[in-house]
Amino acid sequence: MNWITNSVLPKIKAWVGDSDVPDHLWIKCPACDQMLFHTDYKASYNCCSTCGHHASLPPEQRFEMLFDNGQYEIIDIDARKDDPLKFKDSKRYTDRLKATRAKTGTQDALAIASGMMGGMNVVIAAFDFRFMGGSMGRIVGDGLLAAAEQAVQKKACLITVPSSGGARMQEGILSLMQLPRSIIAIEKVKSAGLPYIVLLAHPTTGGVTASFAMLGDIHMAEPGAIIGFAGRRVIEETVREKLPDDFQTAEYLKDHGMVDMVTPRGAQRDTLISLFQMLTYSRTGKPDIAAE
Repeated sequence: MNWITNSVLPKIKAWVGDSDVPDHLWIKCPACDQMLFHTDYKASYNCCSTCGHHASLPPEQRFEMLFDNGQYEIIDIDARKDDPLKFKDSKRYTDRLKATRAKTGTQDALAIASGMMGGMNVVIAAFDFRFMGGSMGRIVGDGLLAAAEQAVQKKACLITVPSSGGARMQEGILSLMQLPRSIIAIEKVKSAGLPYIVLLAHPTTGGVTASFAMLGDIHMAEPGAIIGFAGRRVIEETVREKLPDDFQTAEYLKDHGMVDMVTPRGAQRDTLISLFQMLTYSRTGKPDIAAE
C-alpha cells in the first residue's frame, strides 16, 4: 500500500489544495451527536436540525438574527480593568480577565446594541456565556443601566437576553450589588412606559434570575433552557425529594406559569415584533416607538 501513501495521496492533496477544505466542515450536536454541516448549523443560528437543540449563541450573532437586515449599532461599555478586592483563586482575577478577553475578543459578559425591529426602536442587552460563564459583575451592572438609559432616550423597547451562572464571585459583595442596580435599570424603562421583554437563554441561574431576568412584561424562553436560582442537586438535598426529570427547563416553567412562551430561534424575531406592536400601539394606530 506504500504507492498509495507515497504517490496517490500527495497528488490528490495537490489537486484539492488545503484552502479548498474547511477546517470545521462538520459540527457534532452536543445533545444528539448528529453530525451537522457547519454552514447549515450557522444559518440556523446554532440550532440542531435533527433534535432541535439550541446551543449558546454569541451576542453578535443574536443581534444579526433579531435586528432588521442585521443592521445595528453597538453601545460601548466602560470596561474597567481594576481589581479592588485583589482577588485570587487558582489565578489572579486580573490575569483571568486578560486571558478571557484575549480568548473571546470581548471586554466582558454583556454586549449592548440598538437598532430597528419591524421598524421600531429596540435596545438589546445580550449576555455572552463564553465570558466567565456570563457572570454578572460591575461592568455588567453598568451595561444594564446604560441599556436602560439608551432605551429611555430613544423611546425604545428593551430586550435582555440573560445566559449566566449568576454573580461573579471574584468581585464579592460588589457583584451582589449589581442585583439592585439591575432592578433600578429596569424601573427606569418601566417608569417611561416602555416595554421590557426578557428572552431567557440557557442557562439563566443565580443572581441573574433573582433580579432583572424575572421582571419582564413578557418572558420568552428558548427550548430546553435551564432557568432557576439554585442548582438541581442543591434543591434535592434541601427538600430531600426526587425532582421531575424536566425540572427547571423552559417547558416546565411554562407549564407552571413562570414563563409566558417557549419560542425557537427561527420564530423569535417575528414573535418579538408582534409583541412590540401589541404592547406599544396607541389609539391612533401608530406604534409609540416607531422611527420618526
